[in-house]
Amino acid sequence: MTNSNADTKQSFPTAQGHRSSRIDRPTDSVYMPANKEDKTLEPTARQRLLETATELFAERGYAGTSVREIVGRAGVSKPVLYYYFKNKEGLYYAILEWAADVQQGILEEIFAAKGTVLDRFIYLYRRVLEGVSEYRHLYKMIHGLMYGPPQGAPAYDFPKYQRHMFDAVKRIYTNGLTASERESVDGDEVAFLVLSLIDFSLNMNQVLPELEDPQRPERLLRLAFQGLSRETCPE
Repeated sequence: MTNSNADTKQSFPTAQGHRSSRIDRPTDSVYMPANKEDKTLEPTARQRLLETATELFAERGYAGTSVREIVGRAGVSKPVLYYYFKNKEGLYYAILEWAADVQQGILEEIFAAKGTVLDRFIYLYRRVLEGVSEYRHLYKMIHGLMYGPPQGAPAYDFPKYQRHMFDAVKRIYTNGLTASERESVDGDEVAFLVLSLIDFSLNMNQVLPELEDPQRPERLLRLAFQGLSRETCPE
């Protein structure tokens, strides 16, 4: 299988190497009230509330977590939470939008990276793995809300996370191939293949950590693309 970047001599960046941008912790610039003149609140209070609530929601679920528990662990008062988020529901939605921003930042890195289609998919896996490790409570919370029992949480468009990933993988694939290759292998099928492999590997790491092998998804991606190469470039 060939692609438009196949002749590049530049080595592809590793997960520890090239980074076009770093996903920062949430700041006070998002969901802030219009009145920013109040200087009495600590600049890190909102950040602590986001991270503390994420951890508690991941541990106990939305309904099982109280505002009192959130502010107590975060070390702030209830009025501080109400100042930034109005209520627990507002805090919940701020966390989910934070997760969407983290995901978008990772995808933008992949779009900007150089290399073959396979290089980018491997880089995508590495960055997602890094993100799950760095934001483990965020990942656990959203995974539980999407696939676990009902938690009494407010409604949210969780499938948008999958849609963004699916569209991104399809874009990486179709933009990196020639027109004839796109006709041979459907981009939707490739997206399902890549995301199924990555998602299953991440889930297995959570369920059976003793079997975790960070290199396995990369080997499987290479194996899958060998099959695609034979299909798109028959002898």
